Amino acid sequence: MPRSRYKSLVDAFAADIRSGRLSPGTRLPTHRELAGRHGLALATATRVYAELESMGLVSGETGRGTFVRETALPAGLGVDQHAVASGLLDLNFNYPALPGQAELLRGALRQLATSGDLEALLRYQPHGGRPHERTAVARHLACRGLRVDESQVLLVSGAQHGLAVTLMGLLRSGDLIATDALTYPGFKVLAEAQRLELAPIPAANGEPDLLALARLCRQRKVRAVYCMPTLHNPLGWVASLEWRERLVRIAREHDLLIIEDAAYAFLADQPPAPLAALAPERCVYVSGLSKSVATGLRVGFVAAPPAWIPALERSIRATVWNTPGVMTSIACQWLDDGTVMRLEQQKREDAAQRQAMARRILHGLACIGHPQSYFLWLTLGEEVRADQVAMALMAENVSVSTAEPFATSTAMPHAIRLALGSLALDSLELALQTVRRVVEAHSY
Repeated sequence: MPRSRYKSLVDAFAADIRSGRLSPGTRLPTHRELAGRHGLALATATRVYAELESMGLVSGETGRGTFVRETALPAGLGVDQHAVASGLLDLNFNYPALPGQAELLRGALRQLATSGDLEALLRYQPHGGRPHERTAVARHLACRGLRVDESQVLLVSGAQHGLAVTLMGLLRSGDLIATDALTYPGFKVLAEAQRLELAPIPAANGEPDLLALARLCRQRKVRAVYCMPTLHNPLGWVASLEWRERLVRIAREHDLLIIEDAAYAFLADQPPAPLAALAPERCVYVSGLSKSVATGLRVGFVAAPPAWIPALERSIRATVWNTPGVMTSIACQWLDDGTVMRLEQQKREDAAQRQAMARRILHGLACIGHPQSYFLWLTLGEEVRADQVAMALMAENVSVSTAEPFATSTAMPHAIRLALGSLALDSLELALQTVRRVVEAHSY
């Protein structure tokens, strides 16, 4: 098919969708039907839909077909939701906070001002953190079942920065990373920026399907696997020890780098051993204090094999030079005096209370999540479209996430993720009641 004719068909569909002639939710012809109507090769019809999907105008759904997307959903409002959208009932972002945390910070700043080495904080710091800070993080990781030497620990500006320096330092443009079919959106953004290819691994029995991973490794050269074995975002699973050991065997057989994202791992009581403890020679462990302490405390940490530390330090130097010393001083003070451990326990209790509330209000709906998680995955019925539910909720001042930001394949489930950690409990109850009412209204 000549390029001009192919492009004309894409443009015609796009114009009809944007003008409203094809309304959100309209089911488009199958690839074969489209090819037959316009005298196209089947591969060309597939390309037409792929381009429309890349434009955000349609979505392909496994077993259901291709549908017109709801294009009126607003863009994300960013992190400072309260400043930008006062009154919004935010079930989109998680920034869990506990009463009294501001006073903790006030006290820490006073202590730093009176007894800290302020002169040192005005100077550049070592790229991976000062030695005593790396030691404090190593002690903290030992409490999570990961025993590493402090020389294997690097301080970074949050877990997202830790993931970024891992990709920058250890992978190259064009490398293939296996990851869950539904995964952390921030990792997708990083992979795209680094020109890395993501290969989706489906779930089976509440865990990533390792048979599918092994099959992919036999078919293609996979460089790394990215996973969240302890409290997966968005599905909330905690992978079993047997699953972790099987993954390690596959990684060793195919020489995979393992990137273990443990941002929410603190919420799980007594989880199995971290992957980094099971495969210390090939695993980078990334976590931070944004969720366990406060989102504004941009301190994270990376633990990696000794041979990889120089490359990771170069990536830190290339991005931020060092994590600000004031931040790392407060964070490590709280690690040493037990503040972080206390906050983690309080947040486990808080998350359990919020999760129980959500399960009670949404009883009877298809909810997936961990009992101590700050988020819940709500699967919608076959007849319900997630983008339309999200639009209806936004009209009632409730913000949620659809599956699209989490999906690493073009086949997106109709589901929404509910972030439970940001609202006061009375506001959370109101927001969840609204979710139930809107979902039920769209189910008939």
